[in-house]
Amino acid sequence: MREEDRLDALSKAPLEELAQLANEKSRRLFVTENPIDLSMMEGENCVYVLELPASALGTAGGRVGGIGERKIQKAYCFRQVAGRWMKLYETESSDKLERFNLPYHAAGLSVRLPDGSEKVVSGVVDPEFIRGYNQLV
Repeated sequence: MREEDRLDALSKAPLEELAQLANEKSRRLFVTENPIDLSMMEGENCVYVLELPASALGTAGGRVGGIGERKIQKAYCFRQVAGRWMKLYETESSDKLERFNLPYHAAGLSVRLPDGSEKVVSGVVDPEFIRGYNQLV
């Protein structure tokens, strides 16, 4: 990661960073404890964002839903407690990433952004996966 990218990431508030991850077009899988509503300033949630490598256009790697290669290249964890978002975790360590199982049942997941607009991302609401992920970090 370039130094300026690292400094930019550190300067962002967790809510802004999570909204940006949802808004950017890329190969990310969102695994969440509850539906993601970034406009809500109350409640609790846990969101893991699993970034998959970019692949050549049209290659699905034989996977259902066209996800392609099922290897994680980066993972983030955000938690909302009493309405406040915190970033708990970010890693690119292959040793740590190998421990994350990907949910094969992920589909289109609607995310409400801070401005109230909605974005559909690839993801799943699955408290069981979240419990398992929380034991890894």
